[in-house]
Amino acid sequence: MPKALLWDFGNVIVRWNPRTLYEKVIPDPVARDRFLNDVCTLAWHAPTDCGVTFAENCAALAAKHPEHEAEIWAWHHRWDEMFSGAIPETEAAIEALHARGVPQFGLSNISHETLESTLAMSPAFGRLSGVVASGLEGVMKPDPAIFRLCCERFELAPSDFLFVDDSARNIAAAHALGFDTHHFTDSADLQPALERRGLI
Repeated sequence: MPKALLWDFGNVIVRWNPRTLYEKVIPDPVARDRFLNDVCTLAWHAPTDCGVTFAENCAALAAKHPEHEAEIWAWHHRWDEMFSGAIPETEAAIEALHARGVPQFGLSNISHETLESTLAMSPAFGRLSGVVASGLEGVMKPDPAIFRLCCERFELAPSDFLFVDDSARNIAAAHALGFDTHHFTDSADLQPALERRGLI
């Protein structure tokens, strides 16, 4: 049975969705979908989670799509508006685990530029004893290297962790390395998953 938690951040502890911002930036839903599907895509954003700065990434994309320059730079300058608050069920679980003395850590695909502001979004982040952030390490989930780094840094074996993430790819990668996993798709399922493992 696992004895420690390894938490993803986005859509596990805090809600994140580019549409939360771009509903304000591009009111027309068809134009907004086209922009997010063809211009500011998650694949385009990925390098920032590996250490490329927002400024570098946005400048390169704006050069290719000058007609969308303002909207592209909003990705950088209004990044925090993509968040819509913490997930109460996860916050409650983190507090319950903390009360029981269960070690908790974070593993997130996140830019080094936005790590500090994200950690300030919920007091639950303060319960984590350590964080591995892809933007600081130059490697991101689902690369096995970042999971191995967590084990080395936190001095635990894969089987010691329950890894909670909203991405099926990340869950599969961790499971293949021997981590216990919980695919976070519905916040109501979190507490039962922790109870089944005797963690709370």
